[in-house]
Amino acid sequence: MQLVVARVGRAHGIKGEVTVEVRTDEPELRLGPGAVLLTDPATAGPLTVETGRVHSGRLLLRFEGVRDRTAAEALRNTLLIAEIDPDVKPEDPDEYYDHQLMDLDVVMADGTEVGRITEISHLPSQDLFVVERPDGTEVLIPFVEEIVTEIDLDEQRAVIDPPPGLIDDRAEIASSRDEDVDKDADEDEDV
Repeated sequence: MQLVVARVGRAHGIKGEVTVEVRTDEPELRLGPGAVLLTDPATAGPLTVETGRVHSGRLLLRFEGVRDRTAAEALRNTLLIAEIDPDVKPEDPDEYYDHQLMDLDVVMADGTEVGRITEISHLPSQDLFVVERPDGTEVLIPFVEEIVTEIDLDEQRAVIDPPPGLIDDRAEIASSRDEDVDKDADEDEDV
């Protein structure tokens, strides 16, 4: 199974180093010296990590055969992909690989069906589940423990406890807003 572990950023310096946006909780395992990574686009790789270091809080990598700034800059925005065993699980029991979460049923704590996870969106601040509802619409659910209270891989479901308004029907929200507007109008007439 293939797992995106990083995205190449800007070139750093003149000796072929690049910054990388890490997309794995195990960078020392997946991006360490000697790691061979597939790429997207495929024509850029495979790439073998020669060296890695942290500079000002950013991971810098140098790949075998990439010796100057021009070659490093040519790799910008390339996705780095590791080949992993699909049966291997992260060391932390509260961590999951994307492939483990895809297609899980999403339900409320009371069992109410919300939908099915069709995509995991990795944003800088947090990850989001893209959930397809039974009616075909999508809802975004932040993957934070305050909202996603349980992941049960055996039962193939994610249990959520969303705050008000996160998955509520928009028509209900609009109608309650309209009621508030009507109420304000009635109060203005009384004055």
